[in-house]
Amino acid sequence: MTQNEFNLLYTIKKHGLQSCRKMSELSGLSTGYISQATRSFREKSWINSEGITAAGITALLPYKLDNAVIMAAGMSPRFVPISLEKPMGLTVIKNQTLIERQIEQLQEAGIKNIILVLGYKKEAFFYLENKYEGITIVINPEYNIKHNCNSLYLAKEYLKNSYICSSDNYFEENPFEEYVYRSFYASVQVTEKTDEWYLLPDSKMNISKVEKSGDAGYIMLGHAYWDREFSAAMVKFLKENHETGSYDRYVWEQILADHIKDLPEMEIKLYPAGTIFEFDSLDELRQFDHYYVNDAHSKIMRNIAKTLDCNEQEINHFEVIKEGLTNTSFVFELRGKKYVYRHPGEGTEAIISRRHEKQALELARSINIDPSYIYMDEDQGWKISHFVEGIRSPSYDSFEDSKRILEVLRNLHQKNLSVDWEFRPWEDAAGIEEILRTEKGGIADREFDRLKDDVHKCYRACQGDGVSMRFCHCDTYGPNWMLTDKGDTILIDWEYAGNADPGCDLGAYIMDAMWDVAETEKFIAEYCQEEYNDTLRFHYLAYTALISYYWYVWALYREACGAVMGASLYNWHVMAKKYSKYLVEEYKLG
Repeated sequence: MTQNEFNLLYTIKKHGLQSCRKMSELSGLSTGYISQATRSFREKSWINSEGITAAGITALLPYKLDNAVIMAAGMSPRFVPISLEKPMGLTVIKNQTLIERQIEQLQEAGIKNIILVLGYKKEAFFYLENKYEGITIVINPEYNIKHNCNSLYLAKEYLKNSYICSSDNYFEENPFEEYVYRSFYASVQVTEKTDEWYLLPDSKMNISKVEKSGDAGYIMLGHAYWDREFSAAMVKFLKENHETGSYDRYVWEQILADHIKDLPEMEIKLYPAGTIFEFDSLDELRQFDHYYVNDAHSKIMRNIAKTLDCNEQEINHFEVIKEGLTNTSFVFELRGKKYVYRHPGEGTEAIISRRHEKQALELARSINIDPSYIYMDEDQGWKISHFVEGIRSPSYDSFEDSKRILEVLRNLHQKNLSVDWEFRPWEDAAGIEEILRTEKGGIADREFDRLKDDVHKCYRACQGDGVSMRFCHCDTYGPNWMLTDKGDTILIDWEYAGNADPGCDLGAYIMDAMWDVAETEKFIAEYCQEEYNDTLRFHYLAYTALISYYWYVWALYREACGAVMGASLYNWHVMAKKYSKYLVEEYKLG
């Protein structure tokens, strides 16, 4: 069947047999072609005087949609603060939830079978199974470390004649059809430079090339349609990626861009401007739906407005900061000034006392080690700070940076401040280990007990050597330091602070620097100054092993809670093993 034949026959199915002029208006085909084609259709028994026949419907079957896949697994970090509280697909726009609107538009078009691929806050979507018929749920457990290629891989058995949709698209008019002739990607034409994906057409308006960013042209926006041939070809690439991980960090469109010549043809299907929307920020949403201007219907926004004594509409220009190991933060602007909002990570309440953190923050601000702190809610764990311009993290390769770090740590430790709680890495690690073994399925590291035994030998050997506990930060790795060109050295994020051995502060920095023993000895000597001796050398080397072990156990717990620790988990394991093994062998610890 040619595309013109398809267009006309599908028009007759949808609207019945009309006059040639009317069918021309509906299909975009000429009246002459329609007159000739309808005669051919009658000869093939595809139509009769009443419209399309059973034979005609059978002829259309190869083009009938099997289903739609709606990808709703990601967090949509660009849409902070709303996406920190609920998935983007559950945002209400013009009195209708985004994903519900899309499901209803699909089902109104005749696509009854809809596959939802879920990940972030997946349970928030479960109600859709009862609200709508034909819903199938697929869970992507790796949504936070792999992009949507993995979501489509997990839905591969459903990929036939399928719409590929995103839960955060808003369609002003229903774009879906029950029958589609060939694969396409939805597009709108732009006349200005953007950072979107651009589709370069060939003479038939098929995609000949895909580029990231450009000037005037056709950009990807909205849904795509994969016919059976395209689905089969794409599934091969998705399976390859599942084995190699080459596209784990990319959207499926990157496969399209890299292999456009290897895939079946895909049409650029143009839609009028103003019919498909994808919101990249709360600022954009406010422009589209005035419901959000004065009230974003977000607890986070209410927290900010109350703390900084402002109206919600004054808060704007949101930008997510790369997710930290414990929490997620974003920058926002208010009256020309920038601030940072810290949102607590999942599972942190089991290992962090926010009451203690707040007291530590207030103490750190009072001695000007962390002047960025403004306010923290000890019940919910959120925090607001000043955004410090022109900062950098210290370089582990720069001893001058190390000197700046150590000057701050010496000043902190020499104040001999005290609080009413303690950070004890050995005992605290034992508590986390208990949670891992009883609540999180155990510990897979086969050498864990041996490592634990070596670290414990180091810990025992450095007890009673005269280093007293005092108020310490305990999480002094590079990203928690802010160095300015003006010479300021600021230490932030006091979640793990408490009365502790100063070795916790030295060891955490050494641990992340991954220095060998010689470099570490130089660092320790600079800290101790004229007091440096063999006892202090051993003590701080032992605490490097101990604090590395603590953070390794902590990282195991965070990954058990769904966080992505990346190379840090391995690196901290390496440092705990390296330093404990060195000390056990060097000093024959038993």
